[in-house]
Amino acid sequence: MTTSSTIFSVSGMSCGHCVSAVTRAVQQVDAGASVKVDLDKQTVAVTSGASTDAVKAAIEQAGYPVKAFA
Repeated sequence: MTTSSTIFSVSGMSCGHCVSAVTRAVQQVDAGASVKVDLDKQTVAVTSGASTDAVKAAIEQAGYPVKAFA
């Protein structure tokens, strides 16, 4: 499986619970994913073997709108 790194711009994150919820959501798609949430910048950096669309969908299903990604 090929891994890729993506930075998602995610709104609505403000606390440790948000960090945990987003991390759990991404790791349900790929248990080996590396997830780094920056509350100040409202970004989520993900290195994963899962598709970008699958990670985006997981974050949004957790209740956090993804505004953009690169």
